[in-house]
Amino acid sequence: MNRAGWPREVEAVFERSVTAEFATLTRAGAPITVPTTPYLGSSGETVDVSTGLTYPAKAERARQDPRVCLLFADPIGAGSEDLAVVMVQGLATVRDGDLQANTDRYVRASTEKLPDATKGQPRAVLRRMVWYYARIWVEITPLHMRWWPSRRLDGPPQQWDAPEGTAAPLSDPAPPGKRPGAWVAPAADWRALTTRALGQLALHDLTVVDANGFPLCLPVGEAEPTDDGVRLRLGPGAPAVGEGVACLTMHGHGVRFTGQENHTVVGTVAPDPDDGGWLRLRVQRALGDWSLAGNRALMAVGFLSKGRRLARRVEVEATRRGQPVPTVRFPGEA
Repeated sequence: MNRAGWPREVEAVFERSVTAEFATLTRAGAPITVPTTPYLGSSGETVDVSTGLTYPAKAERARQDPRVCLLFADPIGAGSEDLAVVMVQGLATVRDGDLQANTDRYVRASTEKLPDATKGQPRAVLRRMVWYYARIWVEITPLHMRWWPSRRLDGPPQQWDAPEGTAAPLSDPAPPGKRPGAWVAPAADWRALTTRALGQLALHDLTVVDANGFPLCLPVGEAEPTDDGVRLRLGPGAPAVGEGVACLTMHGHGVRFTGQENHTVVGTVAPDPDDGGWLRLRVQRALGDWSLAGNRALMAVGFLSKGRRLARRVEVEATRRGQPVPTVRFPGEA
């Protein structure tokens, strides 16, 4: 057991997972879920994720409504196909009060956890990628955990709940001024996108909102496209899902993490009236995504394209927070 009292088998999942689904809520209370890389917090009491300073939307959603969810259901690259599936609901604390410290932490932590992502890249090149390495951290204090042996959710989950009265620290104050707008356009044809992603990407996860107003993210066992969305089924040990707002995230990456492809569609979900074991997601739209897929040459071109669009935001976002643009420094550098 660690300092927070988490079961050891759950902490091992946090340490080994390459990605986790991170679900936040919009102002209207709808869930938006994206895969990101999880890290254990230095205090031993949080599970942390980060987002770029130049694309802070998920951090801003967590700041305005700290109810969040993390789903650890990605065994790819974790060293074992038998990794348990862990769903964590908790409270988010957004940290962007010290951008240099945030950037230093991300350079160090991401290099240790995802060494293949930058393998062979000269440090001089990486230092110019401040638009990517400048970070906002989101620390999640777990309140409830449920875990199953696998994505099949074959039976009831094991459960851990934080002690009564557990709270999270307040987030750093929101910066003044206008938030940056969307930087990447969503796919115009969500039907074609969804059909291809369901067929080609290994991981599909559904997020709804539970009775307490928290996002609830669960792995999908089976899914097939329909004219108005997706017909899907969860494992028999999943919590019951009723009618409401929802999103479906589809993603995949290699065993050696050098890039990923991910897509999210949003809409409403309800039990299938023709088959009680299935759900129907009626899709309204696709969201813009951060994907880097293909061979190294294609990924390099995609990364440079993203950099050209995001580099202009670095100084604006640092200035909004009253701080200088951070420097990309590697361990051992002053």
